[in-house]
Formats: sequence, C-alpha cells, structure tokens
Amino acid sequence: MNEIICPHCHKAFKIDETGYADILKQIRNKEFEKEIHEKLAAAEKEKENALLLVEAENETKRLSLIADKEVEIADLKNRIEKFELQKQLSESELKKSLEDQIKDRDLEIERLKTFRHKSTKQLGENLEQHCEVEFNLIRATAFPKAYFEKDNISVKVDGKEKGQKGDYIFRDNDDAGNEIISIMFEMKNESDETEEGEKNEKFFKKLDEDRRAKKCEYAVLVSRLEPESELYNAGIVDVSHKYPKMYVVRPQFFIPIITVLRNAALNAMQYKAELALVRAENVDVTNFQQKLDEFQTGMAKGIGNAAKKFKEAIDAIDKAIAQLEKTKKSLLGADDQLQLANTIAQDLSIKELTRGNPTMAKKFEAIKKNS
Repeated sequence: MNEIICPHCHKAFKIDETGYADILKQIRNKEFEKEIHEKLAAAEKEKENALLLVEAENETKRLSLIADKEVEIADLKNRIEKFELQKQLSESELKKSLEDQIKDRDLEIERLKTFRHKSTKQLGENLEQHCEVEFNLIRATAFPKAYFEKDNISVKVDGKEKGQKGDYIFRDNDDAGNEIISIMFEMKNESDETEEGEKNEKFFKKLDEDRRAKKCEYAVLVSRLEPESELYNAGIVDVSHKYPKMYVVRPQFFIPIITVLRNAALNAMQYKAELALVRAENVDVTNFQQKLDEFQTGMAKGIGNAAKKFKEAIDAIDKAIAQLEKTKKSLLGADDQLQLANTIAQDLSIKELTRGNPTMAKKFEAIKKNS
C-alpha cells in the first residue's frame, strides 16, 4: 500500500500498487503530451521564423537585382547620351579627334619599333644583366663556392685563332676543391635582324665550340628567340641530339637549369669517385700483373740458367763419380793386394823364417828365453 496526500484538501489516503501505478501512468502521459505540444509549438515557431528569413533574403536578393539592373540601365543611358553627344559633334571636330588618336597610335608604334630595333648586343647585354642579377641574389646561399663570371678570354678553336668567347661560365667545386660541374652560357634576346627573326639553332655550333674550348661539361643557351615556339616555351629543352650536353631555356628557367644540372652532378660524384677508385685499382692490378710477369720472366730465365748450371754440375759430379769409381776400383784392387800382403805377413812366423837356418833359430830362442 502507498500513501498519497491530496494537494487540495491535504488529506492522506492509501492506495494499492495497481492504483498507484495507474495514477503515475496518467501523470506521465499528461506530462508527455504537454512536452509534445510544447515541442510542436516551438517547431512551428522555428518554421515561421525560417519562412520569414527566407522571405527577407529573397527580398534582399530581389532588391539587389533591382539595384544592379538600375545601375546597368543608368550605364546604358550614359552610353546613349555619350553616343548622342558624339553624333552631335561637328564633322571637323570628329576628324580632329580621329587624327589625334591616329597620331597617338603612330607615336606608340614608332616607340615600339625603336625599342625592338635596338642592337642585338644591347639586348643581349640586358638579358645578361638580368641573369647575373638573378644568380647573385642566391649566390651566397645556394652556390657559395661557385664561380659565375663573364667569359673575357678568347681561345683558339680547332687550332685556329678565332677570338671568340661565350657569355658566362659557371663552375662549382666541392669542399675538397674538386669540380662538380661546369656550364658555358650564351644569352640571346629577340631582335628583328631577319624578317622571321633569328633561330635558336643558329647559335648551337658556336656555343658547342665555346664549351669545348673552355673545357666546360655542359652548354646552355638562354634565349628569347622564337617567342611563339611551343617547343622552347615548354621549359628546359634538351638538344643533345644535335650537340652533346646542350640545353635551351627561357630566362625564367636560368636558375632552375643550373640547379637541376648541379644536383645531377652531385649525385654522380659518388659514382665518379667509385669509378676513379676502380680505375686506380685497375692500374694497381696492371702494375702488379706487370711486376708479376717480370718476376715470372726473371724466374723462368733464372731457373733456366740454374737448370743449365745444375746439369753442368751434375755432369761434373757424374764425371767425378766416374773418376772416383775408377779410383775406387783401383783402391779396391790395391786393398786386395794389401789384404793378400797382410795375409802373407800374418802367415809369416819366426818358425818359417828360421827354417833351414839353425843359427838364427838359436838366436831367436835365446831372445825368447830372456824375454
């Protein structure tokens, strides 16, 4: 039994478990229904607010579109007014205006022609200055041990004094002073020397000669020629199928080509060192083989001489042995005679000596007694 107090009269009364459970169920159902109604009301409020917001946004967009259209209409009206004003200009004023515009265009064209018709040398020097500045901006950090200077020394090409030289030479060394890479540069800017403009290929032969004359590993043409060429505008162009280790680049690829070739050379340094070691080992093996061959030749000659001397010694020994055998035989024959003589001597006795000699027999007898 559960005791329940009435909230109105404050009297207590008891109720069993079943009744108590029913009352709790009723209370919970009412609370749940109340909560549901509240949530539905809140959801309906949010829906209304969202609709109001959408309507406000749509109104804002509508007003913005209206404003844009009004601006566009105003601009069109302004253009129409200007056009009408131009139509109202007198024929002389219009002609003067056109003449002034044509004069301005002619002056601009003449200025461009003057700029484009500068000498190739001057244009080239401008490009050289650009490349030199680009390099010096990163020299201290990227290439602290590198040499990058203008080529000012003329040399012979194929044994002939041509007095030619490249534009710039780049050389970089490692900490031990070993050369990592060397590049001969030629800079060419666009000019109007010919109707179609000069071609990059025109400078390949001289650049290759400069590279070989200055003993550089690579040759690079930094060029603004053939500005419409898709090939040369694509980036770094390898033309080693025409001249070994030669590349053509636009000015913006001047630093990248140095970096790419230098990094490749650094990676190859290890293989060069290993190759040098192998070559040194081959030289050592060759020297060792040569010395071994000399030793074997000397040994063979010495052995041949020794064999000859040995044979001569053996022959001498054989002759000596033969002589000794002969002497031995003679000595053995003498020994036989000595043995015979000794036997005879051993068989010789006083009795034999005194036989037939009574006088000597008496004397030996007397000596025997005295002894």
